[in-house]
Amino acid sequence: MALVWIALGGALGAVSRYLVATAVFKWLDKPFPYGTLSVNLLGSFAIGVAYIWLVHHQWGGDHHKQLAMVGFLGAFTTFSTFSLESITLMQQERWLAACGYIGVSLAGCLLATVSGIWAGTWLSKSIG
Repeated sequence: MALVWIALGGALGAVSRYLVATAVFKWLDKPFPYGTLSVNLLGSFAIGVAYIWLVHHQWGGDHHKQLAMVGFLGAFTTFSTFSLESITLMQQERWLAACGYIGVSLAGCLLATVSGIWAGTWLSKSIG
């Protein structure tokens, strides 16, 4: 049954990644991978919140973790795409853009995860 929850979450996450990344790319209309950056930052924040609620506070059961964290967020974030886009920027000799993208992605996603953990903790104290 775990595979069903992961597959369902993965399908929803992949579709969501496509919709969000495409919308951001079209909205900004710049030759920079803002769409991928956006989903990675959002996904990093969301996994911080999910960790607090689903793992730390043990809300729900294992199927909630499988659906949300492994399936949805695993498919929603795009580290493989990030890697390819970073290499592409380097191959285009856009060194400043490549370094900026890599730096903002790594630092930003770490900060987003910490922020998600903080927000999940704050919310759980406020509600419960």
